[in-house]
Amino acid sequence: MGMHESAHIVWDWNGTLFHDNDAIIGATNAAFAELGLAPITLEQYRTLYCVPVPKFYERLLGRLPTDSEWELMDGVFHRYYAEHRVRCGLTEGAEELLLGWRSAGHSQSLLSMYGHEELVPLVRGFGIEAHFIRVDGRTGPSGGSKAEHMVRHLEALAGTVAPERTVVIGDAADDAVAARYVGARAVLYSGGSHSRESLEGVGAPVVDTLADAVAEAGRMAA
Repeated sequence: MGMHESAHIVWDWNGTLFHDNDAIIGATNAAFAELGLAPITLEQYRTLYCVPVPKFYERLLGRLPTDSEWELMDGVFHRYYAEHRVRCGLTEGAEELLLGWRSAGHSQSLLSMYGHEELVPLVRGFGIEAHFIRVDGRTGPSGGSKAEHMVRHLEALAGTVAPERTVVIGDAADDAVAARYVGARAVLYSGGSHSRESLEGVGAPVVDTLADAVAEAGRMAA
């Protein structure tokens, strides 16, 4: 099947395929504790969270964190997350959806802002790596936007994937921004880092299950 005939999904990882909300909120509160900030609930996190991540901290601090504060919080966050992610699993139905999309003759890839060296063995450990034609995690400093990473991801897939037949499935407003940046489209999943209310103003379809996300992606890329 040629590039212009097949539909392609670029999947997000954290909060989308990987249901890690508990580890994320625990790591966030561990980072907050370093600056004496009160813990927040998952509901508060899903309402306030945004990228770049320092802007999220600004919403809670009333100012941007200093460079030293950011480095401290970021380090604590990633140490806590690495310890607690082992109790997290794939989002319900994810494996079946990946298999179904691939079996239908479509392609899919994975692009995450999680560190590449940590991401690849995690994906491999779930036995789903073969479903993706490419897996890319973040290789630079944390805290940035996804758009530039999306450019490099699709450039690496040039000749195989057409942006106009590509749909990004993610759980954050930044996923829709990154999709628009490269001429693709997006479907946003409400079960991850953002509440449905915070996603609905982004301009992309918002769905409550990954099954609905894949169905919508199929319609959009047709």
